[in-house]
Amino acid sequence: MRISDFLVRELGRRQVVLFFLLATSLYVLPLILADFPYIDDNWRALAAGNAWAGQGRLFSDWLYQLLTFTGAAPDIFPLPLLIATVAMSLALTRLTFHYFAEPTLACCLVPLPLWYNPFLLQNLSYQYDGPSMALSLVAVVYAITFQGSSRVQRWLVPATLLALAIGLYQISLNVFIGLCAVELIRAIDRRTDVLEMLGCKLAQLILGVLIYAVTAYPFMESGRGELLNGSANPLLQFGINIGRVSEKVALLFQGGYAWIFAGLVLCALVGGWRIGRQIYKHPKQRLWFSSIGLLTLPVLILLVPGITLLFRDFNEGARTLMGFGVLLIFLFYLALHGLAPFHPRLPLLLMIPLLATLSLSFAYGRVMTMQKAFASHALYSLSHDIAAHRELRDAKRIYLSVSYSDHWLIGAQATFKQQPVLRYLLNIDYYLLAENLPRAGITNVVAERERRNATHVGYLGYPTFVESQYYRIYLIGDYGFIVMKEPPRLHSLHW
Repeated sequence: MRISDFLVRELGRRQVVLFFLLATSLYVLPLILADFPYIDDNWRALAAGNAWAGQGRLFSDWLYQLLTFTGAAPDIFPLPLLIATVAMSLALTRLTFHYFAEPTLACCLVPLPLWYNPFLLQNLSYQYDGPSMALSLVAVVYAITFQGSSRVQRWLVPATLLALAIGLYQISLNVFIGLCAVELIRAIDRRTDVLEMLGCKLAQLILGVLIYAVTAYPFMESGRGELLNGSANPLLQFGINIGRVSEKVALLFQGGYAWIFAGLVLCALVGGWRIGRQIYKHPKQRLWFSSIGLLTLPVLILLVPGITLLFRDFNEGARTLMGFGVLLIFLFYLALHGLAPFHPRLPLLLMIPLLATLSLSFAYGRVMTMQKAFASHALYSLSHDIAAHRELRDAKRIYLSVSYSDHWLIGAQATFKQQPVLRYLLNIDYYLLAENLPRAGITNVVAERERRNATHVGYLGYPTFVESQYYRIYLIGDYGFIVMKEPPRLHSLHW
């Protein structure tokens, strides 16, 4: 069989599973190769602690207790990520056959942005949290695609899966609502009962939230779920939050990525026009379907940050933008409908934005490798200085004050300039934490959380005990103080 024929012929379930196994594995390969403990991973690995229940993510605790056969969370990376990748492959296969009865290779590309979401790279960077966040997406997909024989099954099983997803990571609620919006467009396209579908999904949503409320939510620490309604001007804060997210998302659309996205939107508009033309053939449903269809895109755009916009403790990190993947699925679905009528192979152009995202993943992996190398060098330097001086080795406690700056990673500055979204994805503006020192056998260094003691010592003019390129160490009696230096600003590099 010629390759050109294979590209357009119907694929079996085994072939679809193999395709997704390959595609999902390629996307996480750079992160596995980098093997970089990301932010929270440092203290979780040090304490083998879970502590997700206090964040409203009780099922993440259970997940690691199940995987490690312990009551805590020993570091077993990359096993959880590999399991999550296989589970996502099966979930994407299920979603593909849910969307298309006779899928081709082009059809398999439509749900893939749920995993090939550029902002999901930050989620997957967490060696502990990443797999649980990925499995929350898997649970959402199974909740969307479940088809029961009775109404009780169609309501209760998806609701339980949704509660599981929220208990693994609350932001996955955005993904469920977004995929419901995609289901709405599919129902309009197939001219099925829209009201029945909406009622079923609403019942699943309400039941799922209720199940979560009586299982995982009671373990959440007070203060983590405070809403904007307690602020002085909630509407103003809501608008500010939207603006901050828009600035971050805009970092992705630089250079060729802007043109690729513009082409995707153009193809989606053609697909939307084709679906809209079918709607206008049915005058009785014209106004109803048109109104719903036009509202779907703004809702999906709003769901990119989704429920995070409503909380007082707003988190603008890339890991909260899971909804961007659903927005891409919506555009891919419309683009497929727009391109397929012209030529059966034309929808394969959807590979281009996916390849661009895969390229971004590999670039991100290289940046993480640079960060790991730089952090390892700084750790070696600090541990050597402490080990070389008996006064520091015997100090009762050494306080480390972190200096936050994103200019230390000089080797990645050119990459950041070409792909500024990588700096946002990396989200690391320090190069050494106190939790790193036990890896080098140093156990008397603790984090200076409020940056008071160590920084004040530096300002008061005490003599420097150790001077390094990266830090200064002061010694006052039995206590040491490490003050990280600010990096030099390099405007340009010439080789």
